[in-house]
Amino acid sequence: MDSTTYTKPTGEKVRALRRERGWLQQELADRAGVNMQTVSNVETGRHDPELPTLLKIARALGVGLGELLE
Repeated sequence: MDSTTYTKPTGEKVRALRRERGWLQQELADRAGVNMQTVSNVETGRHDPELPTLLKIARALGVGLGELLE
């Protein structure tokens, strides 16, 4: 699977879940323990996040990893 098929849908899901919660990227970053640039890169598909980063983001959003990767 190339990073486009992996990252873009994942990033869109992260963005949608973050917006549902009314959070700015910085708030998600703070809750996940990552920097805001990481959140931005994940949401825009510019970054192929590593599993530990995705787990932190999923936990911060209160969802399972599988939901982000669907």
